Amino acid sequence: MLLETLNKKTQKISVLFADSIFINLAWVAFFYVRIETGWFKILIMPEMFLPMIVFYFYWLIVFTFFGMYRTWFASSRFDEISSLFKATFVGIFIIFFVIFISDYIEGVQSSYRILIFIYWFFLFLFIAIGRLFVRSIQRALLIKGIGRKTAVIVGYNSKAREVHDQILEHPALGLDVEAYIAVNEKNVGKVYKNIRVRGTLADLMDIIYMNHVSEVIIALEKEDHDLLVEIISKVENKGIGLKIVPDLYEILSGQARTSQLYGIPLIDIMPELMPEWEKKLKRIIDVIISLLGLLISIPFDLLFSIAIKIDSKGPVLFKQERIGMNNKIFRIYKFRSMYEDAEKYTGPVWSTKDDPRVTRVGKVMRKLRFDEIPQFFNVIKGEMSLVGPRPERPDFVDMLAQQIPYYKRRLKVRPGITGWAQVKHKYDESIEDVKVKLRYDLFYIENMSLRMDIKILARTILVVLFGKGHYS
Repeated sequence: MLLETLNKKTQKISVLFADSIFINLAWVAFFYVRIETGWFKILIMPEMFLPMIVFYFYWLIVFTFFGMYRTWFASSRFDEISSLFKATFVGIFIIFFVIFISDYIEGVQSSYRILIFIYWFFLFLFIAIGRLFVRSIQRALLIKGIGRKTAVIVGYNSKAREVHDQILEHPALGLDVEAYIAVNEKNVGKVYKNIRVRGTLADLMDIIYMNHVSEVIIALEKEDHDLLVEIISKVENKGIGLKIVPDLYEILSGQARTSQLYGIPLIDIMPELMPEWEKKLKRIIDVIISLLGLLISIPFDLLFSIAIKIDSKGPVLFKQERIGMNNKIFRIYKFRSMYEDAEKYTGPVWSTKDDPRVTRVGKVMRKLRFDEIPQFFNVIKGEMSLVGPRPERPDFVDMLAQQIPYYKRRLKVRPGITGWAQVKHKYDESIEDVKVKLRYDLFYIENMSLRMDIKILARTILVVLFGKGHYS
């Protein structure tokens, strides 16, 4: 596993190094065309270097936002260039817009807005060449056996053999199939293209450890779908890549991050949720926005606190135990929007759209989502994030985990004040609503990124403005 981690880091470092060279070369070429002087002269001009440094870090941020530095696996070079085109187009458009606003404020007409598209041409061309060069070297090394990964295929059927054929036909994938894992014992010992069926699911982890396997590809028949959860539970948290062949897709979420194995789409079940630097940046953003939110809302906090006390008996703040990341119990804070002891006679129940337990002030706060403001304290304490699956109560988590396989996958990340499920679906009024929201939560978990968080926060603002959605 250590070797695979080093291979991933080497891939990313080589791409970052190539980008650093070609981003700066693109600026030098553009500066040369714009100034129309000799190469030597522009290389000693101080006005060239500061913008070059600024643009370099700007493009690193843009490319990171567009996922250009995610771990590369069997990615089409055409797809990568297409992603590069989109990233540079958006980045150039932002620069163009900033220059346009600046010129408008200053009341000047600048030709630089047109020249910026010449810079875009150089940037896209140079970085595309750099990316193709790096990927070609990486492919060549994989074909020669450097940086390859060992894989096992779970299942012994036509689908499994088709995946195996594709791996053999395309050595640039960097995968070496070491064994088949059968569902049925009668297939143990069979051989396909010199690869033996070495055991059943009971032997899975032993085979993985003995052969230093880093990728597990699941190719089960439809009647064996129930085994998927068992396989995931065995492999989870072991640092092993897990992919399935598509017709098992609907079991998990209906939406997930996918990759392609030369025409055969695979579904990444447990991709790297977020690189470490992105997790830290997400945490910094959480704390900064939460502190600002608490400061800005102070006058409204006082007004609503008084209104809550006048409207009904009970404390201003509502506290309740919820399940957080890694099954850790914490106490969530909200402005009280229901009558005191609302569940005294009913026990834990989901709220409904026109819940009679909600006070008059509570209805206003819920409509404005203002009852969620105290949860910024939970975010600052590290118990929650701004964006993530909503935290559920322990009673409901235990019940739902029994009824819905894979439900506890939500507990792999910090719960959030808002989330993809909240901006996409309505109130949790039944188990079916929970199942629908689980699909959205799993989609978020499989596709976590700062870009996704920004998208959800933007949609949350729209939800609040138009009074749709629900946070429980």
